[in-house]
Amino acid sequence: MQVQVARISPVVMELAIEVPADAVSAEIEKAYVTLQRKARVRGFRPGKAPRQVLAHLYGPQVTSDVVNAIVKDTLPKALSEKQVQPVNQPAVEAGKFEHGSAFSYKVRFEVQPEIGEVTYEGLELERPAEEATGDAVDEQLELLRRQHARLEAPDPMRPAQKGDVVTIDFTLFVDGELIKDGGGEGIQLEIGSTQVLPELDAGLLGAKVDDVRELDAALPQGHPRKDLAGKKARFRVMVKDIKQRVLAALDDEFAKDVGNFETLVELRANVHTRLAKALKDRAEAILAEQIIAKLNEKNPVDLPPSLVEQQCRMMEMEILQNARRAGQPLNKEDFARIHGQVHADAEKKVRAGLVMAAIARELKLSVTEADIQKGLEELSAETGKNIAKLRAEYSDPQHRQMLIGMILEDKVLTIIESKASIKAVPTTKGEDTHAE
Repeated sequence: MQVQVARISPVVMELAIEVPADAVSAEIEKAYVTLQRKARVRGFRPGKAPRQVLAHLYGPQVTSDVVNAIVKDTLPKALSEKQVQPVNQPAVEAGKFEHGSAFSYKVRFEVQPEIGEVTYEGLELERPAEEATGDAVDEQLELLRRQHARLEAPDPMRPAQKGDVVTIDFTLFVDGELIKDGGGEGIQLEIGSTQVLPELDAGLLGAKVDDVRELDAALPQGHPRKDLAGKKARFRVMVKDIKQRVLAALDDEFAKDVGNFETLVELRANVHTRLAKALKDRAEAILAEQIIAKLNEKNPVDLPPSLVEQQCRMMEMEILQNARRAGQPLNKEDFARIHGQVHADAEKKVRAGLVMAAIARELKLSVTEADIQKGLEELSAETGKNIAKLRAEYSDPQHRQMLIGMILEDKVLTIIESKASIKAVPTTKGEDTHAE
């Protein structure tokens, strides 16, 4: 077997493979022996049909089977001989097939680019300068109080005010016409929250039970009905009920109610620990995003399209699942709108992954059994899964390789951070982190 290698581009290779005539003849003979044993030809007993009859009846099928068998047998050997590893399914182009002659074919496939020297030292990064301060813990405790608050009717009843939860029925009109299925009954809204259109929020302040109000507002661009998105509308709203939040006292009893704590001191300590971890994880995530961006900027390597598409599909699937969980499923138009950005992000992630793999090879980094055990313990702590179940799950070769890849990436990120210039910066307003 003769194999010639051609690099079509930095990420595309082609092999031209020639299989000698005797190997082709042997494969043809094997195919006809198998066919003769299985074929049922009228006028001949099973297994007794002459070769020329079989060739007349099944010649094209035999040729196809032989070509497939030759490629299946020789392609892995050719790839191993030339030490190349495709990252996608090779496309086969068969040459002319003749009995008694050598058979040639070509395969084209994508490969990872050859990455020489990598720039990764001295990156300028910014880390959020956040701490789990006493005030931040107090904010988290207030959030807990709100989450566990009771809803009660004001006594005596009064007009709606900020923070109240009002129950409304409403109908919707656009251009003076009633929009069927555009209204709702028994809808609960919290006044002063971001869930309400600003015009409705302002219009419901001071409303009383059984009040009917007509409020004008622009429908959001992301409205589920595309024919209504962005249009000016009139809401006819009836207030059915008004309730206020009653917060529990911040004491030992509250600590017992919200978790397995005996005292408020224990709850506060737990909130502090979780908040500190959340802030640390968030800072590390922000640093990792910056590193990915910097590695892309300083190492402009070519990318195999199939790896980018694979990463893009994974990211799109995650976006779809998160949208469903949030009760905001995406339609085709939404999906088409975000595809370009997702594809660009996928390119950055794949490029950074290839560059980090090159760094790991350069530094001869490896993953030990102790690293894997530590990784499983961290996964157990994060997910709440039993470590024995995780160990069984990651005994699967594919899952194990994914875990090894994540551990190796963490090692590379740690090294890059250690060689970077990192400046602490104040957190941008609105980027609050909650302990969960």
